[in-house]
Amino acid sequence: MPSSVPSFAELLGQCVRSAVHLELRDSYAAADRFEAWKRGERINWEDLESWWHPYDQLIADTVARGVVIRRARVVSEPVSEYIRWEHYVTHANVTAGEQVRWLPRRRATTIPLPGNDFWLFDDKLLRVHHFSGGGVVVEDEITAAPEAVKLCAAAFETVWERAIPHHQYKV
Repeated sequence: MPSSVPSFAELLGQCVRSAVHLELRDSYAAADRFEAWKRGERINWEDLESWWHPYDQLIADTVARGVVIRRARVVSEPVSEYIRWEHYVTHANVTAGEQVRWLPRRRATTIPLPGNDFWLFDDKLLRVHHFSGGGVVVEDEITAAPEAVKLCAAAFETVWERAIPHHQYKV
């Protein structure tokens, strides 16, 4: 059954000002790249062609259009092995043009947070990710419901204000 949810590329393509992403989990479904990293394999960041993916190009193209893309991650400390890997590969996100910050979960206690990770496009449209317990996306939901947009926008901005820029956050 085909999904009625627009693709991420379509949503980002319609974006004119900002796209923000809030991540709340300490792990997601294991990727081959994570398993390789656990075996000691590392990325040669100087060899852009070896690691640059269509996602990175999409972000770079969107940022070149003037859209500000920010990603904030709320993480438990000490961080999980998955988060250590995610911190390592965030070099690609930053190189593509994303601004990334990390918020230790202990600093988030007083923030009203949504129950799910999300992308918010131009402060008006949400793409909410629903995950299985194992960290696999089982469904994406699109909503422009004002109360959901308001909660998610406020949560993201508060997290962003308290969070540590990627280059300063040590795992």
